Amino acid sequence: MGSLTNFPHGSKVFTLHHGHCSSTSQDLADLAMDSPTQFKGHSRLPDLAIPRCYDLTLKLDLDACSFSGTVRILLDVARPTRFLVLNSLDLAIAPGSVIFTSDDQGFIASVVVLEEADEILVLGFDETLHAGRGVLEIGFSGVLNDHMRGFYRSTFVVDGVKRNMAVTQFEAVEARRCFPCWDEPALKATFKITVEVPCDLIVLSNMPIAKETIDGPVKTVYFEQSPIMSTYLVAVVVGMFDFVEDLTSDGIKVRAYCPIGKSDQGKFGLNIAVKSLELFKKYFSVPYALPKLDLVVIPDFSGGAMENYGLITFRDTALLYDEHFSAAANKQWIATVVTHEVAHQWFGNLVTMEWWTHLWLNEGFATWVSYLAADAFFPEWNIWTLFMEQTAGGLKLDSLTESHPIEVDVPHARAVDEIFDAISYKKGSSVIRMLEAYLGYDVFQKSLAAYIKRFAFQNAKTEDLWDVISAESGIPVKMMMETWTKQKGYPVVHVKYNDFLEFEQSHFSISGSAEDAEWIVPITLCVGSYDKQKKFILDSKIRRLELSEILSLSEGNVSLTGKSTDGICQSDRLLIKVNVEQTGFYRVKYDDTLSTLLRKAIKGNSLSAADKFGILDDAFALCVARQLPLSSLLSWMDVYKHELDYIVLSRLINIILEVLKLSSNAIGNSFSKLKQYFISLLEISAEKLGWEQKSNEGHQTAMLRGEVLTALAILDHEITSKEASRRFGIFLEDKSTPLLPPDTRKATYIAVMRSVNLRDKDGLDSLLKLYRDTDVAQEKARILSALASSPDPDIVVEALNFLLSSEIRDQEVIYGLSGISLEGSEIAWRWLKDNWEFIMDRWGHHFLLTHFILDIVTLCYNEAKAEEMEEFFLSRTKPSIAMTLKRSLEQARVNAKWAMNVACEEKIEELITGLVQKNT
Repeated sequence: MGSLTNFPHGSKVFTLHHGHCSSTSQDLADLAMDSPTQFKGHSRLPDLAIPRCYDLTLKLDLDACSFSGTVRILLDVARPTRFLVLNSLDLAIAPGSVIFTSDDQGFIASVVVLEEADEILVLGFDETLHAGRGVLEIGFSGVLNDHMRGFYRSTFVVDGVKRNMAVTQFEAVEARRCFPCWDEPALKATFKITVEVPCDLIVLSNMPIAKETIDGPVKTVYFEQSPIMSTYLVAVVVGMFDFVEDLTSDGIKVRAYCPIGKSDQGKFGLNIAVKSLELFKKYFSVPYALPKLDLVVIPDFSGGAMENYGLITFRDTALLYDEHFSAAANKQWIATVVTHEVAHQWFGNLVTMEWWTHLWLNEGFATWVSYLAADAFFPEWNIWTLFMEQTAGGLKLDSLTESHPIEVDVPHARAVDEIFDAISYKKGSSVIRMLEAYLGYDVFQKSLAAYIKRFAFQNAKTEDLWDVISAESGIPVKMMMETWTKQKGYPVVHVKYNDFLEFEQSHFSISGSAEDAEWIVPITLCVGSYDKQKKFILDSKIRRLELSEILSLSEGNVSLTGKSTDGICQSDRLLIKVNVEQTGFYRVKYDDTLSTLLRKAIKGNSLSAADKFGILDDAFALCVARQLPLSSLLSWMDVYKHELDYIVLSRLINIILEVLKLSSNAIGNSFSKLKQYFISLLEISAEKLGWEQKSNEGHQTAMLRGEVLTALAILDHEITSKEASRRFGIFLEDKSTPLLPPDTRKATYIAVMRSVNLRDKDGLDSLLKLYRDTDVAQEKARILSALASSPDPDIVVEALNFLLSSEIRDQEVIYGLSGISLEGSEIAWRWLKDNWEFIMDRWGHHFLLTHFILDIVTLCYNEAKAEEMEEFFLSRTKPSIAMTLKRSLEQARVNAKWAMNVACEEKIEELITGLVQKNT
């Protein structure tokens, strides 16, 4: 949205509209360097001035969904200039309101140009502004948008009445939608914020309230001045809430603001936040910098949470915990999200990346340290094994050609939106864990504390972190780590035994387009037992370890199984597991000799959960990349049928569902037998877990029960389906029945939907009624994730259409898209094409649009269909979805090649028949 402004320029009058003036392009060209057009097309703001303090006043009209304001910015003008250039977007600048004051002399801007394409505001003055300090004042107005970015409108219901509220979401480059500013992370300043709103509403910002004044129905709230911070961390929330509060040991007031009547659901998150402030103060050896910390639930919120300094905002499912409706997985999610956002108060807010190229310094570290905190608070969760899910997600995305380095070039700030992805979060956190394992806990903690102290209230680059770690540890880590952060991808390490161990690295590409790249890889391996480990750096293409180096670790010839190997051939003593506990960000491919020994170790339950996970995950990835036949993958899967570790069985389930999608096209004649075989892999664990929660059972056991039953429901396991239907019927009559606790509801809802078709829609109708009757966000999410799981394509379309209805908040669409059945993949693509214009109109302004592409395009396992998809999007793409679209299409083509490869695999049907007979 552009603004319309008239302003004088000498004797000429220019009329601006959408950032362009009515004079001809030749007129502007003639102005040369005196023209505001000299600033067009640049990726960064010119270094003409540096902001020091913003005095921001906002006046809201929530009925009209509009706002107006004034910002007074204390500046240091860097050098003599007639122009000041800052960021602004979708704001109208009040005519005659732009004034620069210096040395008691005022200068009214004679040129005010909003360049919408570049999102900049160019201010020109008839006289030269001298270097030194001054104050820039700008009056502006704008609209509270519906796009969940910038300064936007959300809604809440109280006493049956729907009301508007105002929320900010400024990361990455959206502060400019609220007020003109230098909207780059390195241009830190302090902020004094004043907000004028109706008296009955609560107003929150980064700092505590300094004072309030009341004038009839309106109040003006003045907040204390903040410490120095980046614009993307500024926050204002205006609405109506209940809250619970607590204090840290050093007097920091922490509050959880929740929807009216739900303050009890904020207690768990509040407790985590208080403990996190205490933990991170000790870990980073630096106290929390603000006098308070608020956690606020926002009804309409596109992400999971946002770490605004002193005012963290959350999606409802990421903060509200209800023991009657929240599953174990929900509790874990809340714990890791809250610790992640509190960690940002140090890593991101106190020390901020210099530019978006270094985004991973924020997100990778906050992700990694959230697991460190959760492990400290809930040691019984054994959460570091669950970190494997982060590593697996990073490895999956980074195996694509359309991946990007951790430190990715961001030529324009707007381009940063698409790098809030698994590379920045999951790969970033995984290489941090790899480095910590290499250096050791104590050295790493000491280094991070030194880094935080060194750059507190400043900005830093990745190189700054490596320099501090090197200085503190005495180990030069920069060269090694830059092989992981400055190039995309990672290696697969081939391990071969032939009178010596040979390690050879090559770029792992799931599409087959491997590059000639090398990494400095910290290798860990154990020989015989976890007590006998060796570490070395693989800094070349190939390295050999002599047998004497390996056998010296295995005193007494004890294998990982704990059995004596006396009298057994020498190779059997070489039970080798590389990448111990999966702390390294790479894959491993073993030769047949070593693979056979590892299978025995898994069957004997002699490996850790993390190592069993890693072996299985690597085998699956190698199969998708067509470096391992499906027959070998199925043989690997067979050794896991007695598995009861959550992280291992969860990965097995994910692989089962992926192979199921593949096999419907690749091995049609044996598809039913393959489903039968997969059911047999899960029946043992299902029988042991049952439907009922056991007394004193662990956190991971509760999560595992839900996942196993969900998988069996998707596989149409008759016993599971019947039991789910029985319990669902009882639940419909009595919502408090203990027969259907939160951990098994998703499985039940999917089982119900698997029996729904056009002739019998009772199950769908019942679930829709449950959705409409509940106000618990986590329950709504569970129901939505099950609606499209029907095998009937017509029901899938009905479920997807429901996602487009006014009953669904924009943010909730992601749950429904994630649950599309295998049988519904074809109709889902047609539905996406038919509704694309509507989807673009409703979701096209924020990143939720990427879910429509990612969750539907990647269901494709056919090359012709992938071609059709690419053709469709040729004229319909936009910068904000370009990267997601390329990745999704690449994944679709990988799927198609994998399916074709499996279809050509000899004796695969014979193998499946044999596996079914063996497990029946």
